[in-house]
Amino acid sequence: MNYFELYNLPVSLQPNQQLVKQQFYALSRQYHPDFFTQSDDAAQADILDKSSQVNKAFNVLRNRDETIRYVLQLKGLLEEDEKYQLPPSFLMEMLELNEQLADARLENDTSAIENIQLEINDIQQKLYEPVQAIVEHYQEGVTTEKELLQVKAYYYQKKYLNRILAGIN
Repeated sequence: MNYFELYNLPVSLQPNQQLVKQQFYALSRQYHPDFFTQSDDAAQADILDKSSQVNKAFNVLRNRDETIRYVLQLKGLLEEDEKYQLPPSFLMEMLELNEQLADARLENDTSAIENIQLEINDIQQKLYEPVQAIVEHYQEGVTTEKELLQVKAYYYQKKYLNRILAGIN
């Protein structure tokens, strides 16, 4: 059972957060281990597993990047530890950004570092624009594999940028 089935939600790249939260609370009560202390060991282990799945699903469905990753995995378009080939132009741009960041750190130039952070945020927004409609209007059985591959490219580029941002902070 996938996370969307568990939460009784349609597969989506952007699930309704209010419904995710409602389902989380309902499922947390339904599968709370404290309600099964009198059950046999097998039933307790099963409930513990379901409770764990509810929590994992919640963490994925509440985070847009994780939800995108999860849906791409469900569709067989993204594998764990995949060595995705980023476009050379993107990598060159990132090389320049990293060099600017290294220089700014060397000079302890907080203003330049802040400007790089803003530039990264602008790049992320520009990367999102071509896939925004796909992400926001994803429909099971309607959205094409070609469109999902565009979302995959966005996912990996954003992931790369997030690593740079994490290094700054």
